[in-house]
Amino acid sequence: MKCWIAGVAVLGPGLPGWALAEPVLAGTQPWVMAEATAPPPAILAATERRRTGATVRFALAAATEATEAESDRAALETIFASGNGDGAVIAGLLGAMHDPGGDVSPTQFHNSVHNAAAGYWHIAVGSTMPSLSLGGHDGVFAAGLLAAMTAVVSSGRAVLFCAYDTPVPPPLAALRQTDFPFAVALVLRPGGGDGARAMLDLRYVAGAAPMAQPEDGLDALAGGNAAARAIPLLRAIAARRAASVRLPYLTDAHLEILVCPC
Repeated sequence: MKCWIAGVAVLGPGLPGWALAEPVLAGTQPWVMAEATAPPPAILAATERRRTGATVRFALAAATEATEAESDRAALETIFASGNGDGAVIAGLLGAMHDPGGDVSPTQFHNSVHNAAAGYWHIAVGSTMPSLSLGGHDGVFAAGLLAAMTAVVSSGRAVLFCAYDTPVPPPLAALRQTDFPFAVALVLRPGGGDGARAMLDLRYVAGAAPMAQPEDGLDALAGGNAAARAIPLLRAIAARRAASVRLPYLTDAHLEILVCPC
């Protein structure tokens, strides 16, 4: 299945947005480890903005950057994918349940659902287009990309795909370690044209993805955050070169993607 990338964004350690990250991902500038932060989402009204936590802010920052060239953000279908959801909120809710008389705020409760980031996005842009929010554990980026490309091919419409994860606090961190926050977003279209960055040709492959050793510190980020498994694909897009990228998906399946620059 094929589609074209019309917008791309990334926010992670040493990757503060696509404009600054592109030469780093392309290998023309060195990668330097630096803390990743997400600003309050200006795309939201002030009342909604105050309710957002770090997880939603990372997702919205990437989605906003990827859609900067879109004339009508509300016209995009969306796929939001996260392996953890908002772990900080979930930990807070679980802690409140163990406290005698513990109260749960309505804001915490509505931020705990897995489609919170998608909900904030659709409110912000005024969209009533279809939206899907996925889990996927370590294969969350591959799961989201497969769903997004399937939506593009089946509907013939553009889709915004955003994958994101932030660290989970103790005691949940003992079961689900995530070393740093990371978010990536792509606008996928059924055809090329002006502004297209690359064509993706995706194939589902039965069998585990071949194990590849990280070549540098940037590659190694993929081991610290499930969403950061997007890095090999982002590197191929940034380098504007043809490449074959394998993305781990299930224990017995992976995705093989041919990246062709436009």
